[in-house]
Amino acid sequence: MHHVTPPRRGRARLAAALILLLFGAAAPAQAEPTVRVFAAASLTDALNAAIARYERAHDVDVVPVYAASSTAARQIARGAPADLYLSANARWMDWLAEQGVALAARDDLLYNRLELIAAPSAVSAPVTPGEGTPLSALLADGERLAVGDPDHVPAGLYARQALRALGEWQALAPRLARADNVRAALALVARGEAPLGIVYRTDALASDAVHRLGTFPADSHPPIRYPVALIDPPAGEAARAFRDWLDGEAARAIFVEHGFTVTLPASRE
Repeated sequence: MHHVTPPRRGRARLAAALILLLFGAAAPAQAEPTVRVFAAASLTDALNAAIARYERAHDVDVVPVYAASSTAARQIARGAPADLYLSANARWMDWLAEQGVALAARDDLLYNRLELIAAPSAVSAPVTPGEGTPLSALLADGERLAVGDPDHVPAGLYARQALRALGEWQALAPRLARADNVRAALALVARGEAPLGIVYRTDALASDAVHRLGTFPADSHPPIRYPVALIDPPAGEAARAFRDWLDGEAARAIFVEHGFTVTLPASRE
């Protein structure tokens, strides 16, 4: 009895079918998409919470990079692979556009307020900036006021505008402890290296190591806006979906819980 040998092409197909049968179920799944978010340092706690909530319901990896808005914008302009940018003011978003970076779906996402804070060992009585005792009088000789660097950090820019409006900039400008971002300014006060500081309300709420002394008048500085925009390219469908989700009720509830507002504050509280 003669054995019939299958044609070569038939043997190849049979082998391929066996390989798929044996190993197809073990084939690696397609990697989940990654969304790279460059964001202002003051968004750290709130955005981390929002990302955790989003990732629980979506097959995506959202990777945040936190820095001063100026630093993040410069990194994006130099080609850093960002899909989404969240700034603590419009100035650096505008600057990105001026550098030729294509922005899409831009809008003001959140709003914040400016607060005076104190170290645990410093004065803890309420203070209303612009009323009563000048802030400079709360500092002893040699002590400094911690702020984000007013030359480029949005929180420092707002602080400078507020102090000028209240007539205190000239006295306090030489006594500033300039930090690379608002969270660094917060840390200086929390560690007691500076007795007083000016940070965003959300930063003050995020730390148990500082006292909240008072809120700066809303009309002492421009509204503190947090614009958001897609960097297009490289933003893809996953980035656009996350951007849309940030406008929804679930995300807004998280940001409000961390002290942000989602509507423009009134000129005075």
